[in-house]
Amino acid sequence: MSKKPTLKIVGTGSFLPDTVVTNKDLEKIMDTTDEWITQRVGIKERRVIGESGLSTSDMATFAGKAAIEDAGLTAEDIDCIIVATITPDMNFPSTAIFVQQNLGAKNAAVFDVSAACTGWIYGMTIAEGLILSGKFKNILVIGAEFLTSLSDINDRSTYVLFGDASGAVVVQPADGDRGMLGSYIKSNGDLADLLWSYGGGTRVNKKVSDQEKMFDENGIDKRSTIRMEGNKVYKYAVRAMIESAEKAMEDAQITEDDIDMLIPHQANSRIIDAIAKRVNMPDDKVVRNLQYMGNTSSASIPVALDQVRKEGRLKDGDVLLVAAFGGGFTWGGLVIKM
Repeated sequence: MSKKPTLKIVGTGSFLPDTVVTNKDLEKIMDTTDEWITQRVGIKERRVIGESGLSTSDMATFAGKAAIEDAGLTAEDIDCIIVATITPDMNFPSTAIFVQQNLGAKNAAVFDVSAACTGWIYGMTIAEGLILSGKFKNILVIGAEFLTSLSDINDRSTYVLFGDASGAVVVQPADGDRGMLGSYIKSNGDLADLLWSYGGGTRVNKKVSDQEKMFDENGIDKRSTIRMEGNKVYKYAVRAMIESAEKAMEDAQITEDDIDMLIPHQANSRIIDAIAKRVNMPDDKVVRNLQYMGNTSSASIPVALDQVRKEGRLKDGDVLLVAAFGGGFTWGGLVIKM
């Protein structure tokens, strides 16, 4: 017997930039091949902001507006906006402030969450607490990332991985047997040096050593680009994703036999295969958009959720399991009955 749900998803939305960059395009500008990228991570192409002039808040606004409309609400009905992102418009004010302004959600309290690829799951867990407080009724939870703004073209091991996108949901208090049944989030700061970006943070001067120059030979500021110890990240990511799935199901008081669909964070096809195997999920019930999206961090799960809903693959009453891991390290999972 599963737990009573705490909140329900009443609307979803997503936004993808128009520009598509394929592996063949990357072959022209760096030492890589379509075969190498596909075999290593399973990505064939990615959506990028490119020269469009869009910002993270723009993408978040488009996805948020779509989710609000899907829920049959207006922007003024929203009483809280949570934006999960590691690519904010600026240090402050929050990206959520600009989303509020763009939407006209004048009745909302708004803030950002920084938990890397697990950000949207953290945001949903925070939304659960706010809903249970009884003070909030319509919360917009967005994952939005402009990751290509942090990509270093001189580092082929990371440059090929990332795309830009935004996904959003509107949640309300649950009033029946459908909604979020279980959640789990966790972090481990001991692994912070495996995946990071200095950005404009105050630790820059302390962290950047003489051995790691701040600027490369082309004048690119390496402090603001993504750095990753890929092999080590992969090892911990598989463990974290499996733990997230198991703990979320445990919290929901269900087993893998109760799961109808799995949406894992879209970072690496081998990681997706590993978690699918752990929960005995057949391939037709595992959502994969990595091949044409790339890794979009906190946006990957809400974008995929919106896509499968709009495609009719996820039906009312289906039990959904999501799991993610991200820099920090952070990881987490949710069980949601749609």
